[in-house]
Amino acid sequence: MNKLISQDNNTICALATPVGGAIAVIRVSGEKAIDIVDSVFSPQSNKPLNKAKGYSLHYGQLLNNGQETIDDVMVSLYRAPHSYTGEDSVEIACHGSQYIATQIIQTLIANGCRQAEPGEYTMRAYMNGKMDLSQAEAVADLIASTNKATHKMAISQLKGHFSSELTTLREQLLKMTSLLELELDFSDHEELEFADRSELLELAQRIDNRITTLAHSFETGNAIKQGIPVAIIGKTNVGKSTLLNALLHEDKAIVSDIHGTTRDVIEDTTQINGITFRFIDTAGIRKTDDTIENLGIERTYQKLNEAAIVLWLLDEQPSQQETEEMKQYAADKKIIVVQNKIDLSPTASPIILTNCEPFAQQTISAKHRTGISQLEQRVYDAAEIPEITENDVIITSARHYAALTAAHDTLVRIIDAMHHGLSGDLIAEDLRICLEQLAEITGGQITPHEVLGNIFKHFCIGK
Repeated sequence: MNKLISQDNNTICALATPVGGAIAVIRVSGEKAIDIVDSVFSPQSNKPLNKAKGYSLHYGQLLNNGQETIDDVMVSLYRAPHSYTGEDSVEIACHGSQYIATQIIQTLIANGCRQAEPGEYTMRAYMNGKMDLSQAEAVADLIASTNKATHKMAISQLKGHFSSELTTLREQLLKMTSLLELELDFSDHEELEFADRSELLELAQRIDNRITTLAHSFETGNAIKQGIPVAIIGKTNVGKSTLLNALLHEDKAIVSDIHGTTRDVIEDTTQINGITFRFIDTAGIRKTDDTIENLGIERTYQKLNEAAIVLWLLDEQPSQQETEEMKQYAADKKIIVVQNKIDLSPTASPIILTNCEPFAQQTISAKHRTGISQLEQRVYDAAEIPEITENDVIITSARHYAALTAAHDTLVRIIDAMHHGLSGDLIAEDLRICLEQLAEITGGQITPHEVLGNIFKHFCIGK
C-alpha cells in the first residue's frame, strides 16, 4: 500500500471547514506542500516556510499570482511524519469569505496543487500507517455523529479500541496456527504433537464467543446510528398526528378531526436522553372503501414490521379481537399502550388489556402535552440501550459485521473439525482464512482500489 503513495506524490488542497463561518481553513498535504505555500505566502517575519520547524504558526499575507494580497492569514506547518496524513502538511486559516477561500485554492492549484477528492486526506493517513481502516471509517462516523451515543461509539473506534480487540484475537489465532504448522513441518515424526487439542479447542471456543459478542453488538450499534424506529399505531382520529407533533416538539403532521387525514407515513427523528429515535406516524387503521386510504393502511402494517417499539394509541377500551390482532402484528416488538385524550375525561378508568402479556402503559393528553415527558422515558426504557462509554466496543459498520460473521462461520468449522479429530493441515487452512477475514476489518488483506474507493467516496472533501 505504501507503494501507492510513492506512485502518487501529488500535493492536494481543499477547504476543510463549512462555508459561511468567521474563519475558513484550507488544508494542503503532500511532498511539495510547504514549498507551494511558501511560494505564495509573505510572512511578517520574512522567514521562509521551508526553513521553519514543524508544529509552528506563521502570520502573513497570502498573495495571488499577480502578487496582490488575497487575505491576511495564519499558517500552521506540520512536517512528515508528524501530521494527520503522515506527509508534509500546511493549514491556512483565512477569513471565512467564500470568495477569499476560492481565490486561495485557485492560487494553490495554479502553483502545483490539485483539488483533493472526498476522503483523500484520511485515505492518505491510512496508507501512510497513521491509522488502520476501522479508525479511518470512524472519522466519517465522528463527523456524521448526531447524538451523544454515536459520538462515543465513533471516539471509541477512532481511539483504536476495536482495533486492539482484533489484534488480541488475531494474536491468539496466530498462536494456534503456528503450533499446528509446526506439527506439519515435523509430520514425519508422528510422536510429536506441539498443539494440545483440548487447549486449542478451548481457545477457539473462547475466540468465537468474543467474535459472536462483537457481531451481536451490531444490532445495537446500527439502531443507535440510524435511529431506533418507533411506530405510532391506532384507529383514525385517535390523535396519532397530534402525538407525533408533541414528541417532535414541532408541528410536523397535519391535525384534523376528519377521519383518514393521514394517508401516508410521516417520519422524523428526535433525541431522548442522547439517543436518536425515529418516530413514524401511520395511517389510521379502519375499514374503508377509499383506495388511497387503504394503501396508507397497508403501509402502516409494513412500518409496523420495521419498528422496534410500537406506541398503541387508544382513546377507549379496545375489543378482545383488537388486542389479539395487535399481539399478532407486534409479537416481536416492545408495545406501549398509550391512553390519549385524558383531558376530555380526567376521571375515566384506565384501559385494561386482558389475556395479554403486560404492556407498559401511559396516560397522556397529546393536545395539551400532558404526560409526554413520562412517555418519552418509557420509550427510552423500552429501547434497552446499554450505557455506552468511550471504552466500549460496539460495531456500527455493515462491512465489519460481515467480516465478523464470516470469521464466526470459519471458527465453527474449526471447532467442528477438532471435535471430529480432523487433520491439522485442514484446521490450519481454516485458521489462515479466519485471520484474513479479521484482517479485512483493519485493512490488512484488502485491495485498495476496490474497497478503499468504496469506503472513502462517502467522505466529504477536505477530510
